Amino acid sequence: MTSRFAYGALAGTVVLASAASAGVTVTTNKVLWTYRVTSGGQTVGTETFDAFSGAYTTPISGTLGSTYWTASADQGLFATGGLIQTIEDAKTLVFTFSPGVRAVAGNIFATDVTATPITSVVNVTLSDGTAYTGTTTKLTDFVGFYSSTANISSLSITVQGAPGSGVRASIDNLYLAIPAPGAAALVGVATFASRRRRHG
Repeated sequence: MTSRFAYGALAGTVVLASAASAGVTVTTNKVLWTYRVTSGGQTVGTETFDAFSGAYTTPISGTLGSTYWTASADQGLFATGGLIQTIEDAKTLVFTFSPGVRAVAGNIFATDVTATPITSVVNVTLSDGTAYTGTTTKLTDFVGFYSSTANISSLSITVQGAPGSGVRASIDNLYLAIPAPGAAALVGVATFASRRRRHG
C-alpha cells in the first residue's frame, strides 16, 4: 500500500511539472525518472564531467554506453569540480546525442561567474520542442524527460538573465537511458537470425 501511494504521488509531480508534447513525460523527481527508465528495460548512464577542467572554446564530448554526446555553447564552456557552465552570460548550453536516446536528465541550474548556484528561472528544451520551465536554486535541482515514441537527439538549457547579469546555464550531472547489455545482445541475435532467414 505504501509503495502504491508513493508512485501515485510521484505521478502527480509529473503532471504539474510537465510541458510536454505527446509521448514525452517531464519530471523534476529523479526517483520517478529512474523508475521509468529501468521499467522500460534500460539502465541509467551518468556523466559526472569530472574529467573536464578549465575553459573550452570548442565542444566537449564523451560516451555513455553506445551514445556519443557533445556539449557546446556560443563563446565556449567552463568546467570546474564536475560542473559545466557557459563561459558567458545569457548563452544556451546545448547537448546533442548520437544516436538519440529515449530518456535524458540532469542536475540543471544557474550559476554566477564563480560557478556558485544562484536562484533563477531555467528553461530546458528538447529537439522536438518539448520544454520545461521552472525555478532553480541549487546544484541538486533535477529535470528529466522520458519519451515513449521517438528518440531525443538534443537538449538545450537557458537561464533567465541578460548579458552582464552574471547568470549562466549550468549542469552538474548528465543522465541518459542506455540499453541494458542483455537487451543489446538480444537485438544483435535477432538481427543475425533475421539475416540468416532472408539469405538461407
